[in-house]
Amino acid sequence: MTDTFSKAPQPHLPRRSAQVLALAILTTGSAFLPAWVQAQSLVDLYDAARGFDATFQSARAQYDANLARAAQTRAGLLPTANLGTAISRSQFESNNPQTDRLSGLQGLTLSASQPLYRPANIAAYEQGKKSTEAAKATLLAAEQDLVVRVSQAYFDVLGAQDTLAFVRAQKAAVAEQLAFAKRNFEVGTSTITDTREAQARYDLVIAQEIAAENDVRIRRIALDTLVGRTDAAPKPLALPTTLPPLQPSDVNTWVLESEGSSPAIAQALLALDIARLETDRAKAGHLPTLDATLSYNTTRNNGGQPVANPFAAGDSRTNNAVVGLSFNLPLFAGFSTQNRIRETLALEDRAQSDLDLAKRGVAQNTRTAFFGVTSGLGQVKALEAAEASSQSALDANKLGYQVGVRINIDVLNAQSQLFQTKRDLAQARYNVLLGGLRLRQANGTLKSEDLLGINSLLAR
Repeated sequence: MTDTFSKAPQPHLPRRSAQVLALAILTTGSAFLPAWVQAQSLVDLYDAARGFDATFQSARAQYDANLARAAQTRAGLLPTANLGTAISRSQFESNNPQTDRLSGLQGLTLSASQPLYRPANIAAYEQGKKSTEAAKATLLAAEQDLVVRVSQAYFDVLGAQDTLAFVRAQKAAVAEQLAFAKRNFEVGTSTITDTREAQARYDLVIAQEIAAENDVRIRRIALDTLVGRTDAAPKPLALPTTLPPLQPSDVNTWVLESEGSSPAIAQALLALDIARLETDRAKAGHLPTLDATLSYNTTRNNGGQPVANPFAAGDSRTNNAVVGLSFNLPLFAGFSTQNRIRETLALEDRAQSDLDLAKRGVAQNTRTAFFGVTSGLGQVKALEAAEASSQSALDANKLGYQVGVRINIDVLNAQSQLFQTKRDLAQARYNVLLGGLRLRQANGTLKSEDLLGINSLLAR
């Protein structure tokens, strides 16, 4: 890549650098896009990802499967009915043809059973209801993860575009400084060292620009893959922007809120309830069962017709209806039930430990995310002040260079410091916005509606 800088004007006003930077930021986002492509907001891209992302689609399919599996446990409380039929035909032959006979049998049986007392089935049904709640918590966690992943990819693209814009603005500023150094050398007011230093810095910026362009492409590919589009173009933040304060401002409030809203805690708590119900199922191995039964059977027998006279009467038909109760009391199962109870009690203890671990992990993650956001807000304020200071330092170095009290490397270093600060400030803003989403994800309150607040900060 080449750039023409031999006719660049002499830099003496800070307004020139600001104009170059603004132009670079506005044009960088569209440099990789067709002319007809319009930028999309964060909500637009999240909606696209919700219907395309394979990870979320897999989680939703697993949710449907979990609901169907949980509904199967209700069958243990409902009646069952069966219909069976049997047809047979036999032939008896002997030395006396008069005794040879053909006989047939046709039977139809209808049976039904209704559980009246089956403690294991009741516990299994309760487990099914808990499993349904756990499936909802799992799907909620997947939705929150999708919100964060889309937001991360969105801000990754914006951050890469900002870096490219700042590098290009720095390249323009270095090009002006190089042209200035060349003219001063030609008229004898500076040494060749100034020109070579500016040329070296310009070559370095060119390399940085190539790397930044590649990073933009990679970030765009990642976002396109997530949302299922080939033209994803995130809207940038509207500048100047004021980031909203963190509410509530007490970390303990966020931690307490997580106990009732975190999907991770909900899943662990439901797993403990399911483990306790599994112990009830194991204990039911010692308890009796009682079922109501009903059966109706009809059988037709031709009675054995003589082969010599197949029209001889001999048919018979019987009908049998039975209504009753079926009672079963387990007496001994080779200590299987006792060992099963020991196993479920151990699993219950493990589920309790998992619940404690989930609560501690959620509390830790919530505190970490909270302090990350508060630290980020402080960093943004500090970088905003540093940006103003860096701009003032650059202006002073430019003026000093013009009057001969500063050398060219001082100006170049000041330029690098300014653009590095601008890049850090832009990234810090993205980190705060993303950190707010991660904080809500950590304590379980994140919803897709939270993206609307970020959307309001984007350029129209």
